[in-house]
Amino acid sequence: MRLLRRLFAPAAAVALIAGAATPAYASWCRSDLDRLRHQTAKYQQVTVAEQAGYGKFADVDGVTCIDMPGMGAMGVHYVNGDLVGDGKIRARTPEAMVYEPDRAGRPRLVAVEYIVVKQAWKDAGHRKRPSLYGQKFNYTASPNRYGLPPFYSLHVWAWKHNPAGAFAMWNPRVHCPGGHTGPHAGHHS
Repeated sequence: MRLLRRLFAPAAAVALIAGAATPAYASWCRSDLDRLRHQTAKYQQVTVAEQAGYGKFADVDGVTCIDMPGMGAMGVHYVNGDLVGDGKIRARTPEAMVYEPDRAGRPRLVAVEYIVVKQAWKDAGHRKRPSLYGQKFNYTASPNRYGLPPFYSLHVWAWKHNPAGAFAMWNPRVHCPGGHTGPHAGHHS
């Protein structure tokens, strides 16, 4: 776990998420969204997320607010490395909270992200890609812009509507200050 903590420390690399948009709310129940919002409402305040073990992340180039020109943005990720490395997916305990900076630069919770390192998932005895809410997780190979080993991930836009879909990687309504991603812009598989 120490290695994973170092990988997911606040100065570490991440912006996590891979894959393409899926149909908005296709197999998603309203009650699932309500439960997720109820469980994550306390993280509206970043300080609460930090106290719960979530730390701010940057990709290998130091970019913390991840966007993709023409697609939108993900935002700023606060990730709990212990959860990422445990080989489990829990609907009520996402591995990351995702914030969009408002005009004054204050973070506003817009999404959550479920993340699991591929090897930890396999070590836990799973043979298939993880899925949740009827959605298969996206896969990101290594090397990647986050400097992480291969991982699976799924965004859920629980706190801000995403016209691209509730589980899409990019949200065209989310914006990052400066509006650029750097040289490793969002390549995922």
